[in-house]
Amino acid sequence: MSAAALPTLEGYRLRLRPPAAADLPALHDWYNDPETVAPFDRFSVDTLSDFEAAVRDAPGDPGSLAPRFVVERKSDSRSIGFVGHYQAHPVLETVDVWYVLGERSERGKGYGTESVGLLVDYLFHSMQVERVGATIDVENTASYRLVEKLGFRREGVLRSALFHHSRWHDVAVYGVTRADWAARPRRA
Repeated sequence: MSAAALPTLEGYRLRLRPPAAADLPALHDWYNDPETVAPFDRFSVDTLSDFEAAVRDAPGDPGSLAPRFVVERKSDSRSIGFVGHYQAHPVLETVDVWYVLGERSERGKGYGTESVGLLVDYLFHSMQVERVGATIDVENTASYRLVEKLGFRREGVLRSALFHHSRWHDVAVYGVTRADWAARPRRA
């Protein structure tokens, strides 16, 4: 599947669209910004050419951690972040989501919740998965509140599962099933 084959997803205030070549420098900057990514995840800097190749190849690679969709405000077509998904385990039939609002001024406005909701809805409608998950550093309060608002349930904690900032971190495992997603209250 090529990036062109990915759809554009329309929400109330946002759209998710495949990354275009013109987006890649800004996405690369956000992806490599230690203040955005590093506080709660492993961090290493990618070159722009490696990042471009990863984004280009992501639609055909279920395990890719490259951005799959740009988060764009509908009111002014301004890109404010990106979201992705990946096959989290080689045997389990599940997919995990991840998300970054690169524009710091746009955080806390519900854009993350809307963009992840659009992505999860897309995954349940386009893939044969029964569960969508997220793994979140237990210290990342904003991130786990976001998925909880969407109906994800905290299923457990993987102790000392992620090494960053010179120490081991516990990671909370969240998930939402297809049935849970279908039964959740919808915005009017």
